[in-house]
Amino acid sequence: MHAPITADPKTIGMLITWAQRALDTSGSTNVPQETLWLLAYALGMKHHELASRKDQVVSGEGLARAESVISRRMAHEPLQYILETQEFCGLDFHVNSAVLIPRRETELLVQEVLREGGFSEGAVLVDVGTGSGCVAITLATILSGMRIFALDCSGNALTVAKENAKRHGVSDKITWKEGDLLSPLHEYKLVGAVDAIVSNPPYIAEGNWNGLQPEVRDFEPRLALVAGQSGTEFHERLLHDARQFLVPGGLLVMELGQDQASRVRQAAEHIGGYTGLQTVKDEAGIERVMIVRQAG
Repeated sequence: MHAPITADPKTIGMLITWAQRALDTSGSTNVPQETLWLLAYALGMKHHELASRKDQVVSGEGLARAESVISRRMAHEPLQYILETQEFCGLDFHVNSAVLIPRRETELLVQEVLREGGFSEGAVLVDVGTGSGCVAITLATILSGMRIFALDCSGNALTVAKENAKRHGVSDKITWKEGDLLSPLHEYKLVGAVDAIVSNPPYIAEGNWNGLQPEVRDFEPRLALVAGQSGTEFHERLLHDARQFLVPGGLLVMELGQDQASRVRQAAEHIGGYTGLQTVKDEAGIERVMIVRQAG
């Protein structure tokens, strides 16, 4: 995949030059910054230390790690999986290929739950398809006195999420459960008792899968991305299933894909039982979040 570093002795400065050239040939768009992130990670240093220690000779072990991370990035593996971290709402989350990389637009889900909230003591909040746990954990760090349930159909994703909850000191605030959509809630006798359901469901249509950039298509979990033929299957199921769990006036907040708002709006109207439907646009002007309340 790449030419090994052949010049001798191998200093940090030479390593930076080599890595930039290597990433350049693979079409990376942010070469200088990615080089510093990856080499700092490989060498166990801070970014700013690289520049001041350019003449320092790198150990054989350090070179091997540097070659490994650079070659992984050249193969289009997402930077976040290599560095094993992604920031979300000001918190650092551990990520690996078992979970979707948290996106900036998903922060809107958190913002809207907080904006619409007004939760009383003991309120029940459910995060469906929790993945890395970023939404449930962020809300748990902000809201007190709530019962939070985080659900996912992937046991591997829940392992990552639990690790993140521990990292942020909210393990005792969240109940984790593996299962399909809202089905695990039956075990907790939560029919008609949930105050808010929040979800970033899979929303890519089958037909769009091959056109995704390789970083997404070849590395992120397909299960967390593809919904079915239309891309709105999970939204429709959530709208249908949430009705039996939400309290009157209870909140359902869902992330949407581009151009999906009208289809999901129609589904909500067809299924019925909801009121106050609104959408929130992201920074790109895309209707990114839909909010409805249980009528009654």
